Amino acid sequence: MEKFFKLKENNTTVSTEVLAGVTTFFTMAYILIVNPQILGLAGMPTGAVFIATIIASAIGTLVMGLFANVPYALAPGMGLNAFFTFTVVIANGFSWKEALAMVFICGLINIFITFTNIRKLIIKAIPESLQHAIGGGIGLFIAYIGCLNVGLIQFSDGIPSLASFNDPTLLLTVFGLVFTIVLLVNNVKGAILIGILVTTVVGIPAGVVDISAISFSSYGEMFKEFGSVAGTALSSEGMGSLFSNPEKLTFILITIFAFSLTDTFDTIGTFIGTGRKSGIFSAEDEKELENGKGFSSKMDRALFADSIATSIGALLGTSNTTTYVESSAGIGVGGRTGLTSVVVAICFLLSIVLGPVISVVPSAATAPALIIVGVMMTSSFADIKWQNLEEAIPCFFTVIFMTLAYSISTGIAMGFIVFVVVKIAKKKINELTPILIIATLLFILNYILSALL
Repeated sequence: MEKFFKLKENNTTVSTEVLAGVTTFFTMAYILIVNPQILGLAGMPTGAVFIATIIASAIGTLVMGLFANVPYALAPGMGLNAFFTFTVVIANGFSWKEALAMVFICGLINIFITFTNIRKLIIKAIPESLQHAIGGGIGLFIAYIGCLNVGLIQFSDGIPSLASFNDPTLLLTVFGLVFTIVLLVNNVKGAILIGILVTTVVGIPAGVVDISAISFSSYGEMFKEFGSVAGTALSSEGMGSLFSNPEKLTFILITIFAFSLTDTFDTIGTFIGTGRKSGIFSAEDEKELENGKGFSSKMDRALFADSIATSIGALLGTSNTTTYVESSAGIGVGGRTGLTSVVVAICFLLSIVLGPVISVVPSAATAPALIIVGVMMTSSFADIKWQNLEEAIPCFFTVIFMTLAYSISTGIAMGFIVFVVVKIAKKKINELTPILIIATLLFILNYILSALL
């Protein structure tokens, strides 16, 4: 174990790595409850999604630990699952099977760009300010979804307003939100997961949670559902149906581009943000990234692990599997090698026993988790120079349209378009990269076609 993970070389021990792995798992385990609920809204069987979430997370995290030897954990990404459900399926009318096919293609694209200079070109092409706006905007979008899922925000004649607190579900949501906030500000490990579990327990006497619905005989049904979902990304109803209508080809390519864009920058941001302070990735990694010369072999392997996990997850039946920023919790307590990731993967596999219990977790318990995760993601707004209108205006359009138009891809599109307009107005066309221009033209073409069809 010492020789394989190079523990001494990385100034760590087995006990430290185990503690780090358990810590990381508990900070991200909420995804086991939240992901099935979000993808369930797209029409997917929640039992199948639960199993797919566990297996995809375990496989992706194992590859990260054993192949790249870095302490990062993977799971279906928040924001990406929302994009899958609310934008691709509900708003754009694709079936969840077609959406899984898109995710599979996204994974293949990410694998390809990991081995070529395209990855570096894309990273250099998208303005850093828009990267921060996209991350923060997705945070607001997720929080908004949390509010809507429990009716915290209601609409009357198209006008939004705060709901009246005369419903047990809303009152339980408020309790869960306040309780989770208290845990978080006191730096309690696994605060989000604890918040979900405690809120669910409180919901029993409140009449919101029906524990009689818990049945361990449901394991058979869960695995039966999983069997019917696994592999559908490549079926005639998935990949076959996706490209059956040539008129939708441009729209499909734009959607896949949005998937890949969000996934790529989410991963890069996590690696750079957490690896810089901990020393997991050297300063040379960032320097090479900026110069477009490539990454060190460790970074290359980590990116490959992240990329391949997306396609594997799609085949199993879940949205983009990506590196979790919550890995920083384990890194914070000393995790430095892939042994941390292996421990996380084992924890995921052991959590399969929670299946029947998770089926009774109410939206009142998961909505606070969505809102809190949204808060955490908006921290990227701090890196935007809001006093500089040339930077602030495109970022604002990205965020506002992503949230109010209820679409991540719409926010990205508006950010790109307005960014190009601003640069043209400032006579800084030389700052527009070919990739950015092509992407912007594709977004505009999509809106023109949508208006004409």
